Order: sequence, then C-alpha cells, then structure tokens
Amino acid sequence: MTRFLTPIMRRQFLHLAAGAAVLPLAASAASGQTVPANPPSKVSAHPLAERLATYAHNLRYVDLDAATIERIKSHLIDTLGCGIAALDEEPVRHCREIALAAAHGPSTVIGTGRRTTPDLASFANGAAFRYFDLNDVYVGRAACHPSDNIAPCLAVAESEHASAADLITAIALTYEINCRLMDAFDMSTRGWDDATVFSPPAVALAAGKLMRLGPDKLAQAVSLAMNDHIPMGQTRAQGLSDWKGLADAEAGRNAVFATMLARAGVTGPAPIFEGRKGFFQMVSGPADVNVEAFGGRGNQFKIHECGMKAYPVVVFAQTAVVASIELAKDIRQLDRIAAIEIATTPRGYQSAGKDPEKWTPKNRDTADHSLPYIAARAMFDRDLNNESYSAEKLRDPRILAFMRKITVKEDSTFAPPRGSAPPIRIIATLADGQRVTQLVEKMPGFAGQPMSRADIERKFRSNIGKRWPKERTDRILNSLWSLERLPDTRSLLGPLTA
Repeated sequence: MTRFLTPIMRRQFLHLAAGAAVLPLAASAASGQTVPANPPSKVSAHPLAERLATYAHNLRYVDLDAATIERIKSHLIDTLGCGIAALDEEPVRHCREIALAAAHGPSTVIGTGRRTTPDLASFANGAAFRYFDLNDVYVGRAACHPSDNIAPCLAVAESEHASAADLITAIALTYEINCRLMDAFDMSTRGWDDATVFSPPAVALAAGKLMRLGPDKLAQAVSLAMNDHIPMGQTRAQGLSDWKGLADAEAGRNAVFATMLARAGVTGPAPIFEGRKGFFQMVSGPADVNVEAFGGRGNQFKIHECGMKAYPVVVFAQTAVVASIELAKDIRQLDRIAAIEIATTPRGYQSAGKDPEKWTPKNRDTADHSLPYIAARAMFDRDLNNESYSAEKLRDPRILAFMRKITVKEDSTFAPPRGSAPPIRIIATLADGQRVTQLVEKMPGFAGQPMSRADIERKFRSNIGKRWPKERTDRILNSLWSLERLPDTRSLLGPLTA
C-alpha cells in the first residue's frame, strides 16, 4: 500500500521549524481528545466478570446511535482491506492452510470461499487483518488494535446465522470492553503484552453475545478465556518475530473456543479478577473498573476514540513518517546531516527506540517497530509503504549507515496521547551546525479528525490494488456501507474471495 494522504492533508497537520523559523500548526486541536481514565465507581460487591457479563447481555443494537454504527462500518471496511492486502504473505498463508486443513465448519476464511470452525476462522482471518500493522489503533494508557477482535465477531456471527445488527452490536461491544479495560490497567510496566491481554475477555463477551448466552455463561466464558491466556511482553521487545502480528489472532481463537466451552456448560475459575490467585493479585494489581461509564445510556462508545493508520508502522511512528518526509524535503541533500535526534513519548521510546535491535532490523516485524529505520527509510524514499520492508531494503547499506546518526529519546513533556496520534519531534543537526526541527503533534485519522468515507475508500482501494477490477470493488464497498440492511452475515465474506 502506498500513502493515501495528499500533500494538502499533510499541510493540515505539520508543525515545522527550521532554525529559528517556525511554521504554525495548520490543524486546529480537536475537542474532546483528552480522555480521562474511567471515573471512580462505588465499590461493588459483584465480581468484575459478572458486571462485564451483565453489561454485554444488556447491550442492544438500539443503544447504538447512527454515528457509532457509521464508525463500526468504517472500521470494518478498513480492517477487511488490511486483511486482503496481506493474503499472500507467508505467515498469513501458513495460518490459513492450518485453519483449513484441520476441520470443516460454518465460518469463512477470508479470500478463499472455504469454511472451517469458528475458532480457526477467527485465527486465520485475524492473522491477515493484523499482519501489515496497518489496521486501527486505540491509544489510551497503552496502545492496542481493537479491530483485531473483528475477526472473531465475523466468524461467530456467520456460524450462528446472526443478523447484521447482531454483528454490529458485537463489534461495538468488543471495542468497548477492550478499550475500557486498557484504560483501567497499566500492564506494560509489569512486563505483560498490553496490546493483547484484554482481547480474551472482549472476544469472549462478543462471541457469547452472538451465541445468545445469558449473563452466567458469559461470565464463565470470561473466566475460561482469561485464566490460561495472559501474554508476555517479550512479544514486542528486542528483535520481533512473526508472533508480533499473530498474537492477537491467537488470543481471539482461544476466546472463541473458551466461549464454546462455556456454552456447553464448562465452568471457569472464579472470581477471575478478584480471586486470591486471580488477575488482580497475580498479574495486574488492583483496579477500579466503572462499568456504569461504558458506552450506551448516554455515554459515548470508545470506538470514536480509535484511530486509523495511514502508514504500516507502529502507532508511535505514524507522525514520524510525516515529519521525516518533510524534513528530507526541507534539507534536500541528506548527506548534509551530521546527526538526528528523535524525541517521542515514553511509550514510543519503549516500543520503538530503546532496544539495540531497532538499529539493525533483520525482518519486517522489527523494522515496522523501529523509529530509526522508519525515519531513515521515509527520508530516503519520501514515502513509507509495504515495499519498504523488502529484504533488499532492510539490508540497504545507505540506510544502515544513516541510522547510525540517529538517536532516540523519550520526552516526558509530551502529553499522553489519549485517543490522538502520539507526537514526534525530529531535530537534524547539519554539518555546518544548523539545526532543523520538525514537530508533528496531530494527524488525520485519529480522534477529532476521523477519516471520511472518501479517505477510507481510498485506503481500501489501495490495499486491494489490482487484485480485483474497479467494478467489483465498487459493489463490495456499496454492500459494506449498507451492512445494517443485510438480513444475515453468512454472505458477508463470500464476495471477498481473492
């Protein structure tokens, strides 16, 4: 995929400084972007799993306003496009072959027209959706990809012959649970994979709702999904592997299977959060989760605070791509640069600028989480796309030498980017001592500046590329934008055969 932000759009969110000259930021700060953590709730005598189950059981399609339904369709279209773009990638192909070889079932594997069991379809499709790291993102206390959980919703909805309204409600639910729990806990400081850890309860509740389970079995599904599926943070530390893009697909598969067990009557450890050896005690530490503040009943749904990516890089580097391209345009001759300092948020530093492996990335998974590589490649190519991670480009001696001029530091003065794109500042020191600074604090696609339908369609078409004729893409987009009018979801993925 190539970039789909036009030069005019870039000028709307760049804040540049060259020496003493500073250009003003063209994009105005959007209102409502600072999202406080859940307000304190009264101490509840009911276990958290039961309160989450009650919320999930009571949520109805009529609780979703038109703007929320529009955002759900937007994120679904974006996610499907990301998945189709990755169909030919080797790890995605392996996941798909395993899913289709193991069993037959009612759930479609995207791109094939063939079906397997709901849990395996969830895994194969989730691997495709996430692989290019181009699907959506939520930036709260940490960052996660809520659209990873769309794959399980699609698989279970198809197997249950659910209506489109049921599917839309389930997607709203899984976003809500994942993002609200992300806000309530700080997992990465304890070494856990915060990008994945709350997918099991979110998927279990969404899958259980599609299975029409009552509150008790929904709570059992949460317990079964969580107890044995707490992921370690090594997934996203040092040199990264294929698992970086597959971990959430596996979390979804486990959660769907756990929910199938709960429907059959299998019970799980309880109370899973508050127990003597439960989640609070062994994993997270205590937290207060105010379920009454969740979406619906006049409260906004969290999907409105989720962003869509313009580039296939970690969220903390989205703004770095833009800053690097503009820096290169301003300096013109990159051999004039003696040193580069990249300042990012503390989370950005931990994720993409701390480990030595980020200066010598051996594979795509490490490179798309490397601020030095992303900045260098964007400066040399004036772009950053899926082709930026070819083996030839990763070994490019010009880039490797240039990266040795780059240092990365955390800037604690950057405000926590709740719902917004994490800011970046890049300072280039030239051979003659001149300093050129570029600061990017906001960009389209995030809360307050969501992508329009035209933006989403442009990205979708870029992801599809030449795989289909334009007329077919037009028909598919028209169908997806009319999702709520489909009688059921069994025909949703069929037209996406590669």
